Amino acid sequence: MEDEPYLDFPGPSTPYIDYQSIDVLLSLQHPLSEAPAEPTFYVLGQVKELLFKLLYGELCTVRALLDADDVAQAVWTLRRARRVIELLTRTWDVLGTLAPTEFNAFREQLGRASGFQSYMYRMLEYVLGNKNAAMARPHRRVAHVHVQVQEALQAPSVYDAALHLLARRGSAIPDAVLVRDLSAPYESHPAVERAWADQYVAGPGDDTFELAEALIAVAEGFSRWRCLHLLTVERIIGTKSGTGGTTGVQWLRRAAEHRIFPELWSARGLL
Repeated sequence: MEDEPYLDFPGPSTPYIDYQSIDVLLSLQHPLSEAPAEPTFYVLGQVKELLFKLLYGELCTVRALLDADDVAQAVWTLRRARRVIELLTRTWDVLGTLAPTEFNAFREQLGRASGFQSYMYRMLEYVLGNKNAAMARPHRRVAHVHVQVQEALQAPSVYDAALHLLARRGSAIPDAVLVRDLSAPYESHPAVERAWADQYVAGPGDDTFELAEALIAVAEGFSRWRCLHLLTVERIIGTKSGTGGTTGVQWLRRAAEHRIFPELWSARGLL
């Protein structure tokens, strides 16, 4: 029949295995205990890392598009990035099914390993503009990783690219914002807040209005990710310390209160 799939292929593999490296991917799961719940924790951790990588790549693309004044394509890519964040956030729905006793059955296998040591997550934070040079330190003894993390730390963020775009279009963005140490934490400025508020005057259909809304959608999605992370950890380990030496939920609560693209949030008070 014409609609039958191809079932026979020359060679030792199939095109799908070769294209996606499926055999390699599925060989990378190595839980360290016999605890029934550890595979869930282990595989979801790897899924998150893949999504961090995807999201980092998408945001680097957005940054390049903004540098090239291609706002329409940047907005399109930001909308896709928001969907990736939503998928990432839903991993906590699965991990939240782990009872405290299930997690405790394999927690000691983690040793001092902790999610904050994820270098892809750190690079994601950096491209979003949350620059903290101290958080690059765990990677300094892994040469190829250290190089990537330092490059992300020193590079402009998506938000930097957006502010330079506004400046090119006539917004009064101060030099103190445009020319600064990109590896240092970003400090909010009233002039930037005013500039974003001005973008809302034209309304839907204006490309910088659409950019503002696409950026805030990413910022909101990322905050949802952090908040659900906090709730999931609090549900599973309560007030215990984190495996990497952090204070656990207290550490995550402080992170959940942080807002990326800060003036996009505060500008709403001017409208």
